[in-house]
Amino acid sequence: MQNYFYNMRIIGTGSALPKFVATNQMLSEVMDTSDEWISTRTGIKRRHLLVNQELEEIGVEAIENALKDAGITAKDLDYIICSNTVNEYITPGLGCVLQGHIGATCPSIDINAACAGFLYGMQIAESFIKTGVAKKILIVAAEEPSRIPTWTDRSTSVLFGDGAGAVVVSAEGDDVLAMRSTTTSAPIVLYSKRAMEKTPFVGEIEGNVPLVMNGREVFRMAVSNSQDDIKAVMEDANITSNQVKYFVLHQANIRIIEAIRHFLDEPEEKFPTTIENTGNMSSACIPILLDRLNKEGKLSKNDILVFSAFGAGFQTSACVVRWNK
Repeated sequence: MQNYFYNMRIIGTGSALPKFVATNQMLSEVMDTSDEWISTRTGIKRRHLLVNQELEEIGVEAIENALKDAGITAKDLDYIICSNTVNEYITPGLGCVLQGHIGATCPSIDINAACAGFLYGMQIAESFIKTGVAKKILIVAAEEPSRIPTWTDRSTSVLFGDGAGAVVVSAEGDDVLAMRSTTTSAPIVLYSKRAMEKTPFVGEIEGNVPLVMNGREVFRMAVSNSQDDIKAVMEDANITSNQVKYFVLHQANIRIIEAIRHFLDEPEEKFPTTIENTGNMSSACIPILLDRLNKEGKLSKNDILVFSAFGAGFQTSACVVRWNK
């Protein structure tokens, strides 16, 4: 068993979705697919896509909602951690762009741990708080995964939606009970590449490679790693499944969520979802789902939440949080 001392509390949540909604029926009019084909395989009925909006816009909205919920301003932040898989900027990082938009004065860093990025950000934030680097930290996951696959491939493009979620954490409590992150280097399972610029010394340039996904292997690794991570953090936190209010999972595919639930032998009501209305929003899934639970009044003081995420790399992360907002 790993024994750590955690001293971090979630004090605010926020989220934002693009205005444009693409239903399965709309997709069936532009590609060879159908509502039945998509919904039965993924659980997705619709998704929000960035059309005539920029990623920074929904990122700022999610942050402002989280700051308001926390009862603080951007000037109170000591650090910003931004999880992002892809956006139009190569440099500067998206966190730097968002920092300017909200009027913060603190430093920011960007991380790319794919769909597990938000929970990786939680672990980094806890380390910053524990070592005295910061007392109030914003973790924002702003994602536009709809622009990674080619939309001629129905097996990948129909899975994704865009969105942004954020939380504010502080050194006010000890409500993170356990954390675990893993990496199993298997890029061939799920990857995308972008073209590099020519140089005088480089001949033929390989073009962009839209998202390539081995669906069967992603399913296997996601289910196996998630249940292992969940069991490990629950053991580290010294809790049983009876004490868990919700398992807040990455919203990749309803079949993956159901398989994890089956292996854990837990009831459906413990696994809230947004995937039917949002699709897979990469690392933004968990903070958006958490914000929904918070804003809809479904969380009570001292509720135990278990988070689990998995994504390209293959990277996974899980944590146990006591809700004390």
